[in-house]
Amino acid sequence: MEQSLPQELVKQVAGSFRLTTLLQKRVRELVRGQKPLFETRERNYIKIAHEEMKRGLIDLVPDEEQNEQLPTL
Repeated sequence: MEQSLPQELVKQVAGSFRLTTLLQKRVRELVRGQKPLFETRERNYIKIAHEEMKRGLIDLVPDEEQNEQLPTL
């Protein structure tokens, strides 16, 4: 039996704040006009971001602003 998108996301993210943030940020980028990182006719931004994550095409990088605020040792 095939899982629905929400079920797949819950299984893949598994409560990980990092993965949830990754999906959230990528969906926002797609909504704002960035192109998918693979060839697709899919129009659902959540499905596109999910597929990019499954393929290992996206990853989180720290914001430069946060790095500037960290104390240097």
